[in-house]
Order: sequence, then structure tokens, then C-alpha cells
Amino acid sequence: MSQQHSAAPAPTPTTDAAVATVARRRDWWRDAVIYQVYPRSFADSNGDGMGDLEGIRARLPYLRDLGVDAVWLSPFYASPQADAGYDVADYRAVDPMFGTLLDADALIRDAHGLGLRIIVDLVPNHSSDQHEWFKRALAEGPGSPSRDRYHFRPGKGENGELPPNDWESIFGGPAWTRVTEPDGTPGEWYLHLFAPEQPDFNWEHPAVGDEFRSILRFWLDMGVDGFRIDVAHGMVKAEGLPDLGDHEQLKLLGNDVMPFFDQDGVHDIYRQWRLILDEYSGERIFVAEAWTPTVERTANYVRPDELHQAFNFQYLGTHWDAEELRAVIDRTLDAMRPVGAPATWVLSNHDVTRHATRFGNPPGLGTQIRLAGDRELGLRRARAATLLMLALPGSAYVYQGEELGLPDVVDLPDEVRQDPAYFRGAGQDGYRDGCRVPIPWTREGSSYGFGDGGSWLPQPEGWGELSVEAQTGTPGSTLELYRSALAVRREQADLGAGDAVEWLPAPEGVLAFRRGDFVCVANTTGEPVTVPAYGRVLITNGEVAETGGEAKVPADTTVWWTAG
Repeated sequence: MSQQHSAAPAPTPTTDAAVATVARRRDWWRDAVIYQVYPRSFADSNGDGMGDLEGIRARLPYLRDLGVDAVWLSPFYASPQADAGYDVADYRAVDPMFGTLLDADALIRDAHGLGLRIIVDLVPNHSSDQHEWFKRALAEGPGSPSRDRYHFRPGKGENGELPPNDWESIFGGPAWTRVTEPDGTPGEWYLHLFAPEQPDFNWEHPAVGDEFRSILRFWLDMGVDGFRIDVAHGMVKAEGLPDLGDHEQLKLLGNDVMPFFDQDGVHDIYRQWRLILDEYSGERIFVAEAWTPTVERTANYVRPDELHQAFNFQYLGTHWDAEELRAVIDRTLDAMRPVGAPATWVLSNHDVTRHATRFGNPPGLGTQIRLAGDRELGLRRARAATLLMLALPGSAYVYQGEELGLPDVVDLPDEVRQDPAYFRGAGQDGYRDGCRVPIPWTREGSSYGFGDGGSWLPQPEGWGELSVEAQTGTPGSTLELYRSALAVRREQADLGAGDAVEWLPAPEGVLAFRRGDFVCVANTTGEPVTVPAYGRVLITNGEVAETGGEAKVPADTTVWWTAG
């Protein structure tokens, strides 16, 4: 059978029981399954084509029934939306396109009532150029105290016409923009590691640290259960802002410690933040988005007095290959064990091509791919990769729509694209819109149930057949595979938290490991393989045939067994 576990969705708990569960589970984050919601693209409550907080709130029961533990919300703060909300103008306000603070409060309360926790994004590396601080810095001119809260510098060259150093923006072009001073003359330059609309804060200035400690308390007082820290490896820049001396800097990202990324000074900030978080009850957490050269350097962010989790980008970037996967799993567990932090596992997010498309393409193309690839192969591998991920020790992240097996939309017309990197030269590929297309809820409708007024990015024809409605109750569907896998994960005492796996002998191209009475086997090859039958099959994404104590596992298939 294509799915050998038929667990029904978890029963709806009473509000009191759900709240008690949220309060009672100690160290919940060590084995949590956390679902990422990209608010623009999840659910639209008012028919304006843009997802919003009320839309998310209405769909919380779906997430409860899916079986996740927490919901991470990408930014919904007041913003000009130059980078889809990662350019924040007011960290204590909700952008009107998403709703109001009252909507945020209601969403948090409803989530808690359903036994779900809420994690919100925090963007401390940079603000919007429409932030009051930055507007004041421009108005007050060179030498003003307001400019010290950002990185303003005079330019090089005879008339200051050259950038202060050779740093390049992640989105392409120089990481510096020259301003026109209040008197109309060309003036200083300011640093922006991303878009020009996103000036970097100067974390050497005490007002910046004071402000963010206040922002933390604002949202903690509202009841959020944690923060995902955007560009957690940024903020602190090397003293003197030295030239890098390389004009293909983007190729170095993730391979070297850069003068603007992964500087040791960021850890002092997080130790201060941890003191604040620990004042609050309910086990609130920090999650780092930290692109570092090695898993070992990532581990620095999750030492006992700093953050709780850090995204495992090394795992996300690994192709569907047993040898590569085993190596990154071992390195991850070995790096996290000394600091006592859980490993995290993630396959997709709002910045990379969905893994159902990545795995349908040849290896070596990176995490942003414009090719549709082999859809059937990609989906089969994606389903198998999900079961492997959910079997590993630690916490797992699910990006909205992956539970529907959604592919990346690789054929969006140029005129509808909104990724700011798309409009800049030699920066990121700029095709992140493909993973941000609003998800389908129903078979039909103007936006397949996303809302009553279309969607901000066009959805493909046939999107309805991948919808929640189409897949609910359908044996073998990707949605029911996720629901069953998450239910089994909760039922099995040997799954979830932990820091090790016991590798078992396996044919080439196959991963096999034991965790107590639980065994996971993942066949990453294109051919069936024969392995021992390790007990009772809990769940699989393929057709497993067992005879004489052996099991034939199809290509690109993961199987969970229990001996208990």
C-alpha cells in the first residue's frame, strides 16, 4: 500500500486541555514540529488578494489537525514592503495589509486555545528606510547623533563619489547608497547588506540594543512563544569595515567568515536577549537564521546561555543522496551535542525552491532553481525526504504547502514578479516568488479558496487538484501522509527529542538507523532494494513487500518500522 498507517487526525482538544498542554510540556522545542506561515500567501480573509492575520486565524484548526506544535509567522509588521515585510518601519505595529494589533492578539490567543504556540519573526540587522530613525538621520545630516544608529560614512575618491568599501549587497550591486544631504548636495553613504531600502543598524550604538530589548518585551508581553531571528549572523560588523578584496563575494557566502557576517560580537547580544526571555514563563524560545561556514560555527549560536535553535541550512542544501545525507546528519548531531542544543531539520522555506522541485532536478543546481524538473520524481523524493527528516532527533520545520506536495511555480511571467532581488543585477537569482505563490485550499474558486479576490501572485492551472480539499481523506495523498507521519511521531516514544542515531548496515545508497524500538530506512536510489524487515511497518511513502523476514523497498522510499 502507498501509506501503511491510517491514523486519523488528532481529536480536537478542549480549550482548557490545550492551554494546559502548552503550559505543561517542558522542553517542548527540543522535538517540536514548527510550521512556517508566509502571511501574504496563506489565507486572505477580506478578498484583497493578500493573505492576512484573520485568514491565518481562521485556518488555525487546520494546523492543529495537521499535528504541528507551533506556528512561525514571517513578518507582518508595518512596512513599505520593499522586501516583503523584511524592511520594517515600525516593529510594534501591524501593517494594515495584514490587519491590526488586535488581530495579532486574537490570533495568539486562539492559537494557545488550540494547543499551538506562536513564533514571530524579528528583523534586527536592518530597518526600512521609512523607519523614523532613518528618516531623522537623513534630515539631520552628517555628524548628527541619529546617523550613528546606522552605518553612515563619507565616500572615497576626490569628491566622495566612491563607496566607503568594496562590500557587495546580497541582492546585487554595492552594499552602499549615497544620500542627497538636506542642502541638496551629494553626501555620505549608508550601508545596506540587502536592498537600499534596508539600511543596516549600527549595533555598536547603545540605543539600538535598548530599542530591541524593548521590542522583545512588547511581543513577549503580548504572549508570543518565541522569535525567529532574521539574519542572526549579521548585526555586528568587523571593526573599521575593512575591504573584502574579492569581487565575487556572493560565492563566498556560507563558506567563509565575512567581515559583515558571523562576527563573534553577535553572541554578546544574544546573551543579553536570553536573560530577558528567561524572565518569562512558558518556555519561550529563540530560533536563529544563521548562515555560517560550518555546522560547528552554527553551534556557537545555541550555547546554553544564547539561543535555543538554529536552522540547519547545511541539511537543506543537501541533495537526495545517502552518503551526503549521512555525513551532514552526523556532523549536525556531533556539533549540537556538546552545547546541549537540539538539531533542526528543514527542507523548504520562503527563500528557496520547494524541495518537491529541487529533488526533481539534477544535483549541483543550488537551492534556487528555475527548472520544473521531473515532477513525479521530485514529489516521490520529497515525500521520502520528509519521512527521513521527521525520523531524525530534534526539531523539524515544515513550510506552508509542502504538506500538499506543492511544486515551485517556475514559469511566472516576468511582469508579475515581486522579489526585489529579481530587479537587481548580480545578486541572488531573484526567483523566490515561485515558492511564495498562495496555497490552494479548495478545488475551485477565484484563488482556489485562498480568498474571494484572486491572489497577489498568479496560481497555476491545476492548483485545485493539489488543494487541501482535494487531498483530505484521499488515501496516499501527500497531505494524509504528513498527517499520519506527525501522528505517528507523537505516538512513538523513541521519536522526537534526542541527540544520536544508531546506524545499521544497509546497501549502498540506503540509510538505515535505529532509535530504540524504532527503525528508519531511506532508499535514495532509483532502484528497489532488499533490507531486513525490522518489525511492524508504521508508515511509508511507497509499496513495501515483505517476505521471509525481508522487505523490498522501492526507489526513493522511506519506511518506518517498530519492533515494539
